[in-house]
Formats: sequence, C-alpha cells, structure tokens
Amino acid sequence: MTPTAGPAQGNHRATYREVLAEPRFRLLFSTRAVSITADALRITTFSVLVYSSTGSALLSAVAFGTGFLPQLFGSLLLGSLADRLPPRALITGGYAVTCAAALLLALVRMPIAASLAVVALVSLATPVFHGASSRLVAQSLKGDAYVLGRSLNNIAGAGAQLFGLALGGAAVAALGPRRALAVSALLYLGCALAVRIRLPRLRPTEYGGTPGGAVGERGAVRASLQGAGLLLRGRTVRRLLLAQWLPPEFVAGAEGLIVAYAGERHFAPGWYAVLMGCLPVGMLVGDLLVGRLLRPRGRERLVVPLTVLSGLPLIGFAAQPGVGVSSCLLLLAGFGYAYGLGLQRPFLDALPPEGRGQAFGLLGSGSMTLQGVGPVCLGSVAAGLGTGGAIAVAGGAVTLTAGWMLTWHRAGREPSRTTVPASTTASS
Repeated sequence: MTPTAGPAQGNHRATYREVLAEPRFRLLFSTRAVSITADALRITTFSVLVYSSTGSALLSAVAFGTGFLPQLFGSLLLGSLADRLPPRALITGGYAVTCAAALLLALVRMPIAASLAVVALVSLATPVFHGASSRLVAQSLKGDAYVLGRSLNNIAGAGAQLFGLALGGAAVAALGPRRALAVSALLYLGCALAVRIRLPRLRPTEYGGTPGGAVGERGAVRASLQGAGLLLRGRTVRRLLLAQWLPPEFVAGAEGLIVAYAGERHFAPGWYAVLMGCLPVGMLVGDLLVGRLLRPRGRERLVVPLTVLSGLPLIGFAAQPGVGVSSCLLLLAGFGYAYGLGLQRPFLDALPPEGRGQAFGLLGSGSMTLQGVGPVCLGSVAAGLGTGGAIAVAGGAVTLTAGWMLTWHRAGREPSRTTVPASTTASS
C-alpha cells in the first residue's frame, strides 16, 4: 500500500535544475550547506577541546551530544515562534547567535559546565531557526519540486557533514581547537550576512503569519506546547513523524557500533572508516537515483520496500560477515534511506498551513534527539549479544517499522490535515 496522507498533487516529475532556479531556495540551500559544515566543525572541535582540557572520554561524549539532545525540548517549548516571527529575522538571528556562541567558546576560557550550558542553550533555539527556514522552502517550492528540494538538502547535508568533519580534523591539527572554533564562527557569520542581505523582508501574508497578530498575544511556551500537542494528536501527522524518526534512529544505533564491530572482527586498521563511509555513500546514491528517476507516485509506492531495504541488510550482520560483505550490506542499507522522499509530500499535505514551521522544527529536532539515543540503546544490546547481533537487532527493528507502515489506512479513510485553531499562532 501507499502510505500517503492525502491525494497526490499530480504526477509531474520535477528536475534539480528547476529547483535550483528558485532564488529563495538557492540562498537557503547554500547557507544551510555552509552551516552544516560549520556545525560538524564546531561540534567535533568542541568535543576535542573538552577532552584535551579534562582527559575525560565521558565529558567529551557529553560535549558531542549536547548539541543534539536539547533540540526536542526547544521544539516543544519554543517551536511556535517559527510561525509567529518574520523568517529573515529568525534565520539571520539563528546564525548570529550560533556565531556568537562559537566565538565565546573560542575566546573565553570557561568552566566545562558553563561551556556545555552555552552549547545546550543554542541547541534549544535551533529548531526555531530551522523550522522557519523549512517553512520558507515549502512555500517557495511547489509539488514535486519541494520533494527534490528536500532531496538536494539531504545530499548536500551528508556531503557538508563529511567535509566539516575532515575540515575539523585539519583545522585542529593546524590551528588548535580554539582557533578552529573561530573558523566555524566565521562560517556562521557569512551565513547570517548572506541571509540578511539577500533574503527580502516578507509581509506576514507572504510567509504564512496571521496579519495583525502579535507575538505577545499568547505566550510562546504555551502556544508551542499546544501546537505540538495538536500535531501529535493528529493520527496522520503522528504516523508520518514516527515513520521519519524510527528507521534513522535504529540505523544510527547500528552505525554507532561499526567501530566496535571492526575491532571485534580484527579488521585491518583503517577499515572501520571505510565501513562508516558506506552508509552516507549509499544515502547519496539513493537520494540521487530515487529523486531524479522516479515520479512522485512511484516514490510513494516504494516507501515500504525502501524502508525494508534500509533494515534487512543489517540483519545480515548476525552472521558476522567480513569486510567486503559488510561494506555491501551497509551500502544497501544507506540506499534504502531514500524511502523518506516518498513521505515528504504526504507530510507537507497533512500539515496545517499556520503550523508548518513548528512541525518542521519538531520533525528535525525529534530525529536528531532519537539518533542520539539510538547508539546508547544499541550499545546496551551489544553488551549481551555482541556488536553483530546488536546491528542485526537494529535491522530487525527497521523491518518491523516497515511492517507497521503497511497497516496504515489508505488515504481518505482518515483526516488528511491536522487543524490548528487560528488563535494558536500569530505574527508580527
């Protein structure tokens, strides 16, 4: 069956050239790619800085996760602001605040607890900035162009993350961790200036706000909690959120065990890096082929099979395969990640227009949080079953998620859109 939330909006297949021809998307796409590079550079460098200062592997791991875990709370408590404030001010402010935090970490020698608090506070606000940007993309790209826009963001995000990790290693080696943090701050500053200069100031009616409303009309926290509750109570939206959260969580848990698996199997030094690179390579190829070659209805029909493909190869790790087979299994699992493209249009169709910014923020923050929890849970399983068995458990969980998706009612047998009261959101 096709897990859609509403009738398909035609079967026109857009092209990447059409998507990149949209000036507003091109700006948001390019600045997002640069900011992801800066994120990877900042997070890994901060982790190195904490480890070099304390010698504690635990605190280093906490420093790495602090940039992800608080995002869900930020989305729940502040997410409504993505729909209530002008997007240019929000996105510019988001990059500026992150730039200031990176500079603070680079220039001021603070206690570790204070440094962690700075990173956590910035990550609390991250869903608001990202939600505003995602909402603007959804308004700029229509129909299949929106799906390909998401595909381009996925591809660029994976590439930017890999580049940021490599840049972080080189910058730390050449400049030291504090100056490397200053490099990330410069990248954020460039993004802030680009958005401030090139993104036009939009009227409330242009970005979906309610004309004449005021931010103070309803408390941001109260409105955010109410909006999140309405989104999660809607069965269609809740299912589509879980479908985009759960498989990546389980696969991220498996990915977190690759280094340990390579060690247990006594692979040659350096092979763990090859194995870890197979998943993102598979994701890039999957997004390119599925996004470019298939029409919208074809992608939506393949959601469940591709979900199975992202999980089934991982079950093969129960047989403790060698390097070659392990690489192929991880490439296939990464390819299956393209299942998410078939959910983008149904998810957008299911959202209330006045709550899309908060919904996109909730989608991203929930995914980041669960992908941080996944490795911890699978690490506990590995203590009893070994790393190969734990990776197989992750694959089985993804496959079970695909089976759950098969039980969904077809479109039209349930409401396709969650209704948010008009008083929930306002704009300035």
